[in-house]
Amino acid sequence: MVLSNRHGRRVQKRTAIKPGDSPPPPKKIQTAKYNQPFGIDSKLHDQQQQQRHYCQHHSIYHVNPLRITAAFSLVPKPAASATSSVQSSPAQPSITNISPKGLSLQMLATVQLSTCSAGPHEKRLLHALLDNYNSLERPVVNESDPLQLSFGLTLMQIIDVDEKNQLLITNIWLKLEWNDMNLRWNSSEFGGVRDLRIPPHRLWKPDVLMYNSADEGFDGTYATNVVVRNNGSCLYVPPGIFKSTCKIDITWFPFDDQRCEMKFGSWTYDGFQLDLQLQDEAGGDISSFITNGEWDLLGVPGKRNEIYYNCCPEPYIDITFAILIRRKTLYYFFNLIVPCVLIASMALLGFTLPPDSGEKLSLGVTILLSLTVFLNMVAETMPATSDAVPLLGTYFNCIMFMVASSVVSTILILNYHHRNPDTHEMSEWIRVIFLYWLPCILRMQRPGQVGYECPPPPSSSGSSNAGDKKQQIQNVELKESSSAEYELALILKELRWITDQLKKEDETGDITRDWKFAAMVVDRLCLIIFTLFTIIATLAVLFSAPHFIFP
Repeated sequence: MVLSNRHGRRVQKRTAIKPGDSPPPPKKIQTAKYNQPFGIDSKLHDQQQQQRHYCQHHSIYHVNPLRITAAFSLVPKPAASATSSVQSSPAQPSITNISPKGLSLQMLATVQLSTCSAGPHEKRLLHALLDNYNSLERPVVNESDPLQLSFGLTLMQIIDVDEKNQLLITNIWLKLEWNDMNLRWNSSEFGGVRDLRIPPHRLWKPDVLMYNSADEGFDGTYATNVVVRNNGSCLYVPPGIFKSTCKIDITWFPFDDQRCEMKFGSWTYDGFQLDLQLQDEAGGDISSFITNGEWDLLGVPGKRNEIYYNCCPEPYIDITFAILIRRKTLYYFFNLIVPCVLIASMALLGFTLPPDSGEKLSLGVTILLSLTVFLNMVAETMPATSDAVPLLGTYFNCIMFMVASSVVSTILILNYHHRNPDTHEMSEWIRVIFLYWLPCILRMQRPGQVGYECPPPPSSSGSSNAGDKKQQIQNVELKESSSAEYELALILKELRWITDQLKKEDETGDITRDWKFAAMVVDRLCLIIFTLFTIIATLAVLFSAPHFIFP
């Protein structure tokens, strides 16, 4: 029966079931609205979900409360008579008067209390360990005993090698292991919990730093949690970007090997208080190393050092790792050495041009300017330091000297080529060296000359036909003067003048040809000398490098 209460709300009045009447049909459970099984209301469902999540994460036991609730909610409500319902007193409740929903709540509370009465074991363990823990206390049984610290690192990546500022930037994971006697527990007393993750500021942690750090904050590590096990062992693996000082030796650049050391040690504890031990005798771990495009990693050996200073009787221990790297030279070979050799080859080709072409000197000056511009670009790539002259810089200076010398030689060649007897007289030593000895050595010959036989040096007497004719004419003895003889004398005089002119022209042409031939000899000599110089300098640079170009 549906009635209205005093507030105007519609309520349904419960009526007693008379004997012989059939019980009313059960109500249809609405599950689609809240997506709840077995007709549990939303508030009860939320409480059950929270309890279930709580017990799953904080108890080793697990009971599904929904299944218990569902089991009890399926129990049918017993039929009660009108007399019993009237005679029952509110002060004396009976289990038959409790609805299935109320009974399921009571059973659920009983199960939750029985399964979660122990509390979260990690929380109890953390309180038991850290309530009276002092992070300033060195965790040793005897104060006179040193704490053993195992130290290692994993090199992940070489980020940059700054030759100008003498810095090495790396991505490294440190690995520190020690035993804390104040962090031990019996795992069976705490629900089988065998390890914990605790922030490092809550525990004692060794103050290990990198001595040769160049970072602004000095310590470039990220503080991760410390993994503590039930036997007291602590594992601390902080990653970090380390910026360390490194003495860069550029003597063999770009065929150089570098050795960059990273020195780690305690900042305040001496060797009697903290004993650092190298975790792996082979050094750092490079199994996860990410290859670098400019450097090859050769290894990361480690060494334990125990140093005594004059000021203190205690030893101070440090672990030094040496990062051995080798520069990849493929980039520098094809972008620096090959263009430089090509420019030098262009300078050598200038000696093959004839001096009469008019572009011999222009080509040499243009090549010199192009090499200068190229070297300015190369200077930005090379390390800017004055500690040593790099091998590549030495090679470039040799090529620059060769190209500049080729320009000077070209000027000398053009000067020889355009000389004449009116302005320059060829000295005897120039004639002997450039006209007889060098052509014979260089296998050169004048036009019209047959074979490569070295001719003897010229005598002091004239060798031209005009000179012979004049000598013959001068030796003519004139007889007594007569008209015929007078005419003959005039003719001889004219012949003598013509002979002198012919001799002068022959001598001028011979001297001019001698200067031009001397210019050709110098040109050929410079071509051979500079070619040999370029080849020897290039091979000397390549073979003097510590390692090959393509390792």
